[in-house]
Amino acid sequence: MDAPGSEEPRSESRVGLTPRQARRIRIVLASVLMAAMAAVLVVRLASRTSVLVVGVYGAALVLCGVVIELSRNGRTRLGTWLLGVGLAAALAADWLLLP
Repeated sequence: MDAPGSEEPRSESRVGLTPRQARRIRIVLASVLMAAMAAVLVVRLASRTSVLVVGVYGAALVLCGVVIELSRNGRTRLGTWLLGVGLAAALAADWLLLP
């Protein structure tokens, strides 16, 4: 007979996202942020034409694309950290470097 405390937890009681759901959420999030960065790039270029503006926001667009690919390949945690740190760096560069 089994002891009363020896039951294994069931997989139905697991709370959280499945890996597939996490990948899809991060892909959608990176896609939305990519569109937002493209819109900000257009607005910034309309007010001031600068290679630095294109460089900062171009790097942010490339970063979003890299995160989408990482998420498609199952590297969602790495993609999340990279997206957060990279976009924070792009916004900091916009604030500090661009007049």
